[in-house]
Amino acid sequence: MSRLFGTDGVRGLANGLLTAELAMQLAQAAAVVLGHDRNTTGNRPRAVVARDPRASGEFIAAAVEAGLSSSGIDVYDAGVLPTPAAAYLVADLDADFGVMISASHNPAPDNGIKFFARGGQKLPDEVEDAIEQQMSKEPTRPVGAEVGRIQRFSDAEDRYVVHLLGTLPHRLDGLKVVLDCAHGAASGCSPQVFKDAGADVVVIGADPDGHNINDGVGSTHLGQLKAAVLEHGADLGVAHDGDADRCLAVDHEGNEVDGDQIMAILAVALKDSGKLIDDVLVATVMSNLGLKIALREAGISIRETAVGDRYVLEGMRDGGYNLGGEQSGHVIFSDYATTGDGVLTGLQLAAQIALTGKTLKELAAVMTKLPQVLINVKGVDRSRVGSSDVLQQAVAVAEAGLGDTGRVLLRPSGTEPVVRVMVEAGDEATAQSIAERLAQVVRTELALELVTE
Repeated sequence: MSRLFGTDGVRGLANGLLTAELAMQLAQAAAVVLGHDRNTTGNRPRAVVARDPRASGEFIAAAVEAGLSSSGIDVYDAGVLPTPAAAYLVADLDADFGVMISASHNPAPDNGIKFFARGGQKLPDEVEDAIEQQMSKEPTRPVGAEVGRIQRFSDAEDRYVVHLLGTLPHRLDGLKVVLDCAHGAASGCSPQVFKDAGADVVVIGADPDGHNINDGVGSTHLGQLKAAVLEHGADLGVAHDGDADRCLAVDHEGNEVDGDQIMAILAVALKDSGKLIDDVLVATVMSNLGLKIALREAGISIRETAVGDRYVLEGMRDGGYNLGGEQSGHVIFSDYATTGDGVLTGLQLAAQIALTGKTLKELAAVMTKLPQVLINVKGVDRSRVGSSDVLQQAVAVAEAGLGDTGRVLLRPSGTEPVVRVMVEAGDEATAQSIAERLAQVVRTELALELVTE
């Protein structure tokens, strides 16, 4: 039987894979593993539950809260809030655990359930496995006064907004900011916190109707944000995804500023203020080589991890570092958050513009992005990527030709049946040529064998 938990909780088509019955089972199992088994206070365990504005989130939240309360957990229903807000509130309330109902940047018909342990920490694989195993056992069924209660967490958003404002090194007075909230979980709190910080705010993508989340807006669709920044003469644009755990930006000329560039700006700023621990940034192997070159020149080193924000978090925790992230816009400030926070990232980026008096374009110039070509090769045996001598030799030849001016990365996807071929080089044509050549080697060497009678 395949593992229920994926790279970021349990995710799938709402009422398809993710039914109300499954949501209740997951909640009942989590009540034992994250609640009763870990609670040492002598009081009834408590959990924070939040969701993004998908229509299906309503019935899934109801099922989760029913499963928790019927298992003897007191539930604090925080309503529609970003994923990082849920994580923060678990710690702020000193709750035993939290539940976030969201499918992030996925389309509206999908949904997901992820859990946070005490302190707002993401769960390691072994704890997720323990929850899956608990699902096959009889749930805890207290009666009478031992049944959990459900109450509205009425000041949840206010607590989160006050927390974010407290992280700012400089107010945003005088800045005009366009916010694209992806018709998602940040539609209420992101405009509020930017206004409270002093910015002149123009808002798009902040009218969720339960079905329009991520639909042509947000961090996966930057066209409307670029147009709005130019139309309003804004200093920058900030784009969130559906659950607001990531942030991409647009400068005053409409140029995209990706996660690597954002990390470069913030890493240099933290180093200059003496706040970057050990002068280290944690990033994944997919980050652009230009990031490593720029930070090396600034006296900052990079610790690389596998792809995925959970691996970035592990790398940060293992080394005690306080800044990390991904090219996709997941940026983690461990001084203020336990997970990627798109609203926090946008605020910190805007604060650097206000603090330095430079444009976002000028700040982003700290890093020169090398041309990057990514080819997804389908229909091949991804399990043999590391064992094919012919493939390793082809990679070695390509790397020798590039020298210090580029790099090659071949890896099997963790979520799709493809092999990803990524090449960076000094110019687009060279990167494209090498990537296509390596992709053909992958197709030939890792071709699936046909079964014949």
